Amino acid sequence: MNRDVVYALLAALLFGASTPFAKLLLGDVEPVMLAGLLYLGSGVGLTLIRLIRDRGWNFPQLAISEWPWLLGAILFGGVLGPVTLLFGLTQTTGATASLLLNLEAVLTAVIAWTVFRESADKRIVLGMVAIVLGGIALSWQTNVDASLNWLGPVLISLACLCWAIDNNLTRKVSASDALFIAGVKGLIAGAVNCSLALFLGLSMPDFLVVISTMSLGLMGYGFSLVLFVLALRGLGTARTGAYFSTAPFIGAAISVVMLGESTGGLFWVAASLMAIGVWLHLTERHEHEHEHEALDHSHRHTHDEHHQHIHDFDWDGAEPHNHRHVHAKVTHKHPHYPDIHHRHTH
Repeated sequence: MNRDVVYALLAALLFGASTPFAKLLLGDVEPVMLAGLLYLGSGVGLTLIRLIRDRGWNFPQLAISEWPWLLGAILFGGVLGPVTLLFGLTQTTGATASLLLNLEAVLTAVIAWTVFRESADKRIVLGMVAIVLGGIALSWQTNVDASLNWLGPVLISLACLCWAIDNNLTRKVSASDALFIAGVKGLIAGAVNCSLALFLGLSMPDFLVVISTMSLGLMGYGFSLVLFVLALRGLGTARTGAYFSTAPFIGAAISVVMLGESTGGLFWVAASLMAIGVWLHLTERHEHEHEHEALDHSHRHTHDEHHQHIHDFDWDGAEPHNHRHVHAKVTHKHPHYPDIHHRHTH
């Protein structure tokens, strides 16, 4: 299996697994504060790991042109998305919200295909449809309250749009340090949500609960987001979003196995649809003659067919290694994904 597909599925596994455990914490922590502490645990934990890895603070190797993409992703995904969702949840039922949250994968793919011109063939589109239908089947409830006003669903849909924009903007900087990207997003999202919780008059839970919640956030939000960024680097936005859409099923499966929750027929319908969708994506083969424009960026790499360059510094021959490098313009043909080296039009 492709390494980047493994990253995407592991990201979904960690995020999906965190959901039932976060549910257990709801008895001790209010939802707004819980979201803030989960994000904060992600941001603080990843920042500490990065400081240990680099033996101190190293300024991220982001080009000036990349900062607007990152700041935009933080604004939409770390600030506007969570706050909009919070207000939307006060105006609708949990069942309706669960159904609407499936919009994120759809909107992510639509933006990737229409705005950023990411490649999409019939197999990928059908796989996306199957996975999203599986998510809808999994979250469907008979007690959806149709009498609620339109504001809640609209706000939740806007939250999904914010996260879809975040996913596409993050792809633009996915070649950079994934620890930095995920860490700074977690810090800002955590600070915003915790500040909002305190503004609403909520209090901090006990110390042990805070530590437990932040630790869960590091695993389910932090490490998951790092893997998501790595998958974006190799798969592109739409495909990564599709694989990540299996997270609700993973969370539900863990709830069944570990927490003893019951299943119904729709659980197995969802499982079948998601399995079909993932299989369609795994069996994709996208190959054609394509042209690489000259490109200047920085990421970990080996000297493969896309990295034939000389070094302007002393190099010990170790691979993979990370430094800023330039790709010359080239035209060739081979199977590929819309990764950081294949963002061409069709």
